[in-house]
Formats: sequence, structure tokens, C-alpha cells
Amino acid sequence: MKKIFIINGGQNFAHSGGKLNQTITDWTIEYFTTSNKYEVRTTHVQDEIDLEEEVEKFVWADLVIYHTPIWWFHLPNLFKKYIDDVFSEGHEKGIYQNDGRTRTNPDLNYGTGGLLHGRKYMLTTTWNAPAAAFTLPGEFFEETTVDEGVMFGFHKMNQFVGMEKLDGFHFHDVEKGATEENIGIFKQNYTNHLKQIFKTI
Repeated sequence: MKKIFIINGGQNFAHSGGKLNQTITDWTIEYFTTSNKYEVRTTHVQDEIDLEEEVEKFVWADLVIYHTPIWWFHLPNLFKKYIDDVFSEGHEKGIYQNDGRTRTNPDLNYGTGGLLHGRKYMLTTTWNAPAAAFTLPGEFFEETTVDEGVMFGFHKMNQFVGMEKLDGFHFHDVEKGATEENIGIFKQNYTNHLKQIFKTI
């Protein structure tokens, strides 16, 4: 049985109620709990966090699924704090040992001291920005994808601790485009993505 750890990085802040990321989290839980192939644990970063328990979830998991909105081109503040606190707590406790270098050759092997080898992760993000803002010439993101641009550091963080990236899923135009019809389309497209990614996992 595969062990799935699902993290909801959404939170209540300003005009954001965190509802869409909770909905996406619920879709993910529904997908994995309808099969007897998976065991699921969850965390919502807005809840009270026990650092040792969160470290244990990362060590326990075969797959980590992150759900997060993007605020001002970064993770929300509680999600960033969660990562900082949990990964730091995980030093020499299963998340990472060191940065991979040695004092005898400090220029080489940076980023190879992770302890989560054999685990995979998947990222979903939600954006006010439309998908075209990442693809069209002259538009804001200069034809740079979500994963190669704004989320590049997030992926390097996971590589640092030893995890392998699976193709993620990015929801675009979620403010102006969050109609009932579009939410249904979001769910169908996301469910199809999960079926494609996890058909052999």
C-alpha cells in the first residue's frame, strides 16, 4: 500500500479564504481514498503543528502532494513558515543530514545531503494569472513556465532533501475565472492528471 502525505498550504488572509485549495485538497483525498492501494495522511498549515509529527509524516510517506496558492509570486506566509520549521526540525531526523559537501572539497556535491531518497512529490498551485501570461510573447512571465520560473526554488528545496519531482498541476485564472462551470472543469482536468500520473504508482 502506497503512503500519501497531502499538505494544504492555503490559509485565510486578506481577501483569500483558502477555500479553493481546501477544495483541491478534498479532491485529492477523495481520489486516493476511493482505492485500497493508498494510505493517506494530511496536514493543513493553518492548524496547530507538532514539528516532530510533521517530520515523521515526511519520513513515512512514499509520496508528498503539496497544494498551495501563490501570493505575490511566493508561498503563503504560513506555508513558508511550515517548511522552514519542519525541514529544520528534520535535520538528522530523516529529512536531511547536511548540505552534502565535505570540508576537504567544499565546492562539490552541494545539495546531496538529503535523506528522503526514494520519495516522490507533486505540486499544485493556484494563480490569479491566466495560463497565457506564462506562454505568450511579451506577456508578464516572459514565456517562462511556473516550474522553471516562480517555483524553481521550491523544486530545488525538494531535490535538496532527496525527493523526486512528478509532473504537477497548475490552476490558472482562479479569481476572475472561478465560475461554477470552471470549477467543474478544474476538477475534471485535475482528476485526469492524477489518473495519468498515478496509473502505474
